[in-house]
Amino acid sequence: MHVAVQGIGLLAPGLEGWAESRPVLAGQRPYRRGPLPDPEATLLPPNERRRSSDCVRWAVQVAQEAITQSGLDARDVATVYASSGGETSALDRLCRSLATPERVVSPTLFHQSVHNTAAGYWGIATSCQQSSTALSCYDDTFAAGLLEALTFVCVEARPVLLVAYDLALPFPLSEARPIQDGFAAAVVLTPPAEARLAELAVRLEGSNGRNPSTMKEEALEHLRMDNPAARSLPLLGAVASGGRSSVRLNFLDDQRLFIQVS
Repeated sequence: MHVAVQGIGLLAPGLEGWAESRPVLAGQRPYRRGPLPDPEATLLPPNERRRSSDCVRWAVQVAQEAITQSGLDARDVATVYASSGGETSALDRLCRSLATPERVVSPTLFHQSVHNTAAGYWGIATSCQQSSTALSCYDDTFAAGLLEALTFVCVEARPVLLVAYDLALPFPLSEARPIQDGFAAAVVLTPPAEARLAELAVRLEGSNGRNPSTMKEEALEHLRMDNPAARSLPLLGAVASGGRSSVRLNFLDDQRLFIQVS
């Protein structure tokens, strides 16, 4: 499968925006963990922004950055939203409400608890009526989302926006799924054309004893291992570095996504 990368959005502590993060990912500047970002997600109407969750704002922020960079109209771009946990904060509040004697759950909280909440808010903000997929695949969620997005581009011959995001879980959910830092990334993929950022040639292969790609810098590798959405870092690093390189992403127990970047 061959696709072009036309835009990237990125948000994490110390990695706020693609332009600022590119030298870090390319190894030209050391990674320094900053405070947890508080994205504005200005694309959201004020009422929707006020009602939205942290997950929604993180996802919309990187999606907005990637779409703007691509130069495409968001109304014409299908979406794939990939999150290992989804709206875990809303789920926690929902479970706590159900554990009280009153068991009262607000309609707003209920609709915010579904896995495709971010996709819904994006549709409201952009008036996009293209197809949208929301998926989860535990630690391999980014690879699964990338495979879904690649397949869409190759079969439909149309652009797609991939958004991967996960935030730290509240206690006691964090005991089962310890994630320390939030991370969100978005990539706009199109059929092979003049690429703004990179071209990708991707195939699914057996593991054959080959380990997934890692980050050379210890702090970035810690971030990669901490958050399922951050499994995207080797691919983002390859795009940031320029030139030709290859990346392997783990997919399920015995498969890899092999990606040639140019």
